[in-house]
Amino acid sequence: MKKASVIGAGIGGLAIAVRLAVNGYKVNVFESNSYPGGKAAEFKTKGFRFDKGPSLLTMPEKIDELFLLAGRTPRDYFKYSKINESCRYFYEDGTVIKAYSDVMKFSEELFNQTKTPKHQTINYLKENEFIFKATSYLFLEKSLHKLKTYLSFKVLFSALKIPFLNLFSTMNEINSKRFKNEKVVQIFNRYATYNGSDPYLAPGVLNSISNLEFKRGAFSADNGMSTIPKSIYKLALELGVGFYFNSSVEEIRIDENEVEGVVVGKDLYSSDLVVCNTDIYYIYNKLLPKKYSLKQQKNSERSSSAIIFYWGIDKVFDKLQLHNILFTQSYKNEFKHIRGGISIYEDPTIYINITSKKKTSDAPKNSENWFVMINVPYNKDQDWDKLVMKSKKNIIKKINRVLNISIEDNIVCENVIDPRNIESETHSFKGALYGTSSNTKGAAFFRHPNFSKEIKGLYFCGGSVHPGGGIPLVLSSAKIVDELIKRDYEKK
Repeated sequence: MKKASVIGAGIGGLAIAVRLAVNGYKVNVFESNSYPGGKAAEFKTKGFRFDKGPSLLTMPEKIDELFLLAGRTPRDYFKYSKINESCRYFYEDGTVIKAYSDVMKFSEELFNQTKTPKHQTINYLKENEFIFKATSYLFLEKSLHKLKTYLSFKVLFSALKIPFLNLFSTMNEINSKRFKNEKVVQIFNRYATYNGSDPYLAPGVLNSISNLEFKRGAFSADNGMSTIPKSIYKLALELGVGFYFNSSVEEIRIDENEVEGVVVGKDLYSSDLVVCNTDIYYIYNKLLPKKYSLKQQKNSERSSSAIIFYWGIDKVFDKLQLHNILFTQSYKNEFKHIRGGISIYEDPTIYINITSKKKTSDAPKNSENWFVMINVPYNKDQDWDKLVMKSKKNIIKKINRVLNISIEDNIVCENVIDPRNIESETHSFKGALYGTSSNTKGAAFFRHPNFSKEIKGLYFCGGSVHPGGGIPLVLSSAKIVDELIKRDYEKK
């Protein structure tokens, strides 16, 4: 039986472990933390439960696929529900816009709140659906670093659509042309943050991200987002995958440009192949011999990071729902600060996720669990203690102003993470949530490949490599690696 070692028990690492086990490999997963899940873990404090990281679920069929591959019934492991309102948007002038997942209802909501003609919204979302369908096969299912990928009819057909994919304008340029109302432009510019990018720089093709919510649907994990990695972990155990927690890989052992295995402590775990589900910079800087270097990504711009406050709130706020956004008055200035990388804008856009709106047991009675996040620059050794303190004051001031409340009186417990924690706990280089940004066409599509061009048997999945960050893309990266391994090994 061939042996595979997986570094990192985040969602990508769990997914590739399942796929390899189904294919008959003896799989061992090594994780430096004491738990599986990576950024999608959870914690509990004083009766409140919090998901630490991702909060919105799209394309749940990619999760289901893992269980179907193993001959299991997905709903026996993981349950989710479609949500009617993907987000609620709040503006300084008192406007509230409900982003219904249904296109017709959403177009009507935008007309009622902003006088945006319904046909403009409907046509815009149709255009984004076309772009998503035109690019998803190539971008989400195939390696962009293999010549064979481009020698298929489906890819050539996609290439004919390039002039219509908004590759040569920014997201903001496209959105400003499509809509006259700045509030609507701001809603669609926000999708740049789904992969840590800047809508004033990122190519317009990324507007297609909105297709996931408005055409395919937004979903909620019934028992919290942490049940995604928990369910895949359970499946992996059933398939015989071995897990080593609190076990940091210190070296990927290479012999004559071919993997030998991984070194944990004093032990070498020999392997026919190694799959890395951790930040690509960490792999090259910490785990590989110095003669192998990360050439093409060395000077790539990092994605944004975050400051997240986890607040236990001793009150229920009916104005808010599962996902909420309190928009800045100047998105352009906010992103300038994120790009600048030193300070944090004094009027940040605030995202508030409250899972107790759906799962009441996530908070004590008459209470709520608030996940409060703002986008910030990646770690450049700023004075984060000072920035966190200042940000908290600005966040509370804005929440009180926009919602007409005094939230500080209701905070009964608090935890906080900033780019330093993100870097130390998840090995994310400089605390960037999504690896490299997608602020250029090259960065958006040509991230680090899912395989090593120099080392036989070394593969990569996760948010820092192709196709990018976020649960659907991370699961796609695992599937791409699976296909690469089949081609490289099993078909010979």
